[in-house]
Amino acid sequence: MSTETGGKKDWLWIVLFLIVFINGFEAGGYQASLWSIGKNYDLTVTSMGLFAAMELFATMLAPILLGRWADSVEKAKSISLMLGLQFLGAATILFTSADRLFLICIFFLGLTTSALQFIAIAALADAYPVSGARRIAYMTSMYATGALIAPLVVDLYLRHGFGWRTLFGLLAVGSAICLAGILSSGSKPRETVAGQTGEGGSEGRFVVSAILLLGVIMCIYVGFENGFAFFVDTLFTDVLKSSAGKFALSLFWAVMIPSRILVGHFTRYASRILIASILMIPATMLVLSASTDPVAVTLLCVPLGFASGAIYPSVLTLMLPYAGKNTATATGIITAATGIGGVVFTAMTGFLADRFGLQTAMLVLVSFFIISLLSALRVIRRGKA
Repeated sequence: MSTETGGKKDWLWIVLFLIVFINGFEAGGYQASLWSIGKNYDLTVTSMGLFAAMELFATMLAPILLGRWADSVEKAKSISLMLGLQFLGAATILFTSADRLFLICIFFLGLTTSALQFIAIAALADAYPVSGARRIAYMTSMYATGALIAPLVVDLYLRHGFGWRTLFGLLAVGSAICLAGILSSGSKPRETVAGQTGEGGSEGRFVVSAILLLGVIMCIYVGFENGFAFFVDTLFTDVLKSSAGKFALSLFWAVMIPSRILVGHFTRYASRILIASILMIPATMLVLSASTDPVAVTLLCVPLGFASGAIYPSVLTLMLPYAGKNTATATGIITAATGIGGVVFTAMTGFLADRFGLQTAMLVLVSFFIISLLSALRVIRRGKA
């Protein structure tokens, strides 16, 4: 892995990794704070789902609105603009108590974090055409690392008397650090060999049908992941009568880290890993939904998180041969799909949980993985054609 560019230290990949880490921290922190936010605004479980879905709705809009724009301008400029806007949104939440203004800011943060996510991935792929697939897999582990650490940090400062708004103060500081980093590093290519290689596909050509199928997989996966992650603390608190919810959430994210690193090492097996993960998630949830033991549910978060962690880097690895030169557009489409999944499935989880219980609601979520399996098989067959 080269660290020198034109005689200067190459910091770009570090800055991009940090951006994704902070995005994961914000996601995991918001998930862990949702119960406290709900208490602050006196929300029902359904309303909590709508509060969660507001941010996720914005993640759907960002790539639709900004995907082609990000491909047409220098990545460093677009990332800098989004970081500046993210800083303003996070800072505003620190000084508001109105629920409507809070929701507006959350929507705003969803828009910028979503844009930063897909543009950072595109910038990494463009700057490192030789090692892009491996670095992207490692980058996704940074998202999981941030989401892992966040609930522990949230639990720590809540126990020491700090409010839930502390999360957004930390986000504002992180945005400022990343902004300084990207302004100093730029986003020009660090490797000289053009083109990507992968499992089949049409190198150099944008294949929209394959990208859309991969988007379907990510829509369902992120829908399940958010439905589970946003409500696992509520599951432990209200259903299992346990205080281990934040630990279980951290464990769920923790095992994603080695999972995504392994996908980075074995990118040539991305299609097989994807199929295995799609099958493991519903199998694990069948057992979890029938359990009333908090220890058993906590332990089941290990295989569930490990399988979940493998899907994102596997999908991005399979995407590269079909993206051509439109990496931001391709990652934008997939990110838009994740936003759709997040909005629909998170809101649906809250709605079903109020009527049938959280465990039944989560079981309904994983039934959609049948569609993911069919989509994955279609993409794999196309690559072999």
